[in-house]
Amino acid sequence: MIGWMQNWDTCGIRRDDFPWFGQMSFPREITLHNNKLIQKPVREIENYYGKRISRQNVLISDSASLSSIEGRCIDMTINVRSTGDELSYKKFELRFADNGKAYSTIEYDPEHNIVKIDRKHSGSRRAIVHQRRCRVSNNNGNIKLRLILDRYSMELFINDGEQVMSMVILTDIKAEGISFKGIGELLMDVEMYDLLKK
Repeated sequence: MIGWMQNWDTCGIRRDDFPWFGQMSFPREITLHNNKLIQKPVREIENYYGKRISRQNVLISDSASLSSIEGRCIDMTINVRSTGDELSYKKFELRFADNGKAYSTIEYDPEHNIVKIDRKHSGSRRAIVHQRRCRVSNNNGNIKLRLILDRYSMELFINDGEQVMSMVILTDIKAEGISFKGIGELLMDVEMYDLLKK
């Protein structure tokens, strides 16, 4: 499946410095598992993997940047969990395409089981819809987030494709910062691949 990453409200927005107008989503494989529709990036994405970076059992209790975790063309999987048997945090935030002025975020609220994507600080020049939310299964603060970032788009695959969220971001291509934040304490595993042009 390939989707159109545009909507009728933004059809008239065109940047003079872009050689293209609109874009398509990354191709997805669609399967049915336990009567649930599952969406995953096509496995051929692995043909474009470059450098791999992995961090395990990172304790997040405030804001943190991890060395070498940055970029605008990446495939990154994050596993977030509580530090013990009880829920130990109230919010997890991933900030990406960050240059200190503009950025976009993914937030997870484990108490209400909500994932939110937000591009209101991404530098867009029009009051379009900037936030989307979806409800996820309750796993006592455990969640798996797979982020495909491709220059001017972000696609999020939640819990191995049970839910998927996408958005176009028009932030300057040099904005490559990625950081993590927690309210409370949480543990996080990160695996990231650079995506190479071929």
